[in-house]
Amino acid sequence: MLFAVVVMNRVVVVHGADTRVGFYSSTCPEAESTVKTIVESHVKSDPSLAAGLLRMHFHDCFVTGCDGSILIAGSATERTAPPNLSLRGFEIVDDAKTKLEALCPAVVSCADILALAARDSVVLSGGASWKVPTGRRDGRVSKASDVDLLGPGSSVDAQKQKFKAKGLNTQDLVTLVGGHTIGTASCQAFSNRLYNFNGNGPDPSIDPSFLPQLQALCPKNSGASNRVALDNGSQNKFDTSYFDNLRTGRGILLSDQALWTDDSTKTYVQRYLGINGLAGLTFNEEFGKSMVKMSNIEVKTGTDGEIRKKCSAFN
Repeated sequence: MLFAVVVMNRVVVVHGADTRVGFYSSTCPEAESTVKTIVESHVKSDPSLAAGLLRMHFHDCFVTGCDGSILIAGSATERTAPPNLSLRGFEIVDDAKTKLEALCPAVVSCADILALAARDSVVLSGGASWKVPTGRRDGRVSKASDVDLLGPGSSVDAQKQKFKAKGLNTQDLVTLVGGHTIGTASCQAFSNRLYNFNGNGPDPSIDPSFLPQLQALCPKNSGASNRVALDNGSQNKFDTSYFDNLRTGRGILLSDQALWTDDSTKTYVQRYLGINGLAGLTFNEEFGKSMVKMSNIEVKTGTDGEIRKKCSAFN
């Protein structure tokens, strides 16, 4: 199926599932504005929640598709898997669902609320907007045992393989990982790079002038739960400085820094920075297009799944 998506006032036709822009225009016309208002109220109080919503959407889509399964509470659900224990923003989705159930009972899915909230979080962080195709239904399964996400030390080959399995190409990979322009990581996710990388001192790919700053933020043998901005100096602003940090050896996660050292991904980083004579790419525009592709991974539509009354519990 083809549908049109508008990114930065430009119509782009992409392949997708049975979702479409304006799905709720007649059944719940206030759906998108309601989600936006709720997200704004929370993110204005705590800007770091924007990154939390974006990350949650990623984690949802890469496990059994974009079906809101990450939102289910309880023992042995996706939320309880180690990679998901630090996710934030569940209360925002819950708040939006409560408001929408009062306006349009049993109409708007939790999966769609999360997809819309992820877009709104980017916009509130200074990124460009895009039209989100809606019409997803909520999944009826959420198992911690299904969670198999990339880790902070994943190689580029592992990242490319995971993205390819979900119908996403190398450009999508670099673009979507660029979402790390907002947010933080715990020291335990990368501290192995700071002191004893592969048994031979600090990771040589780290900018030597940046290393002392990271070591101060993440002391050896302590501070594992301390958090560090993934985009040094610009953690709440959606921009291209994340890519510039990769260029200068200031990527925080090993999996991020590897995007600069691998030729197949470095090309896209350079294009977002407009360097080395390569044809430039506009990060904001490409991010919107890649998000549309990602948000249609294995979606449930039609009579598949359900429309939850409460996002944290199956009907």
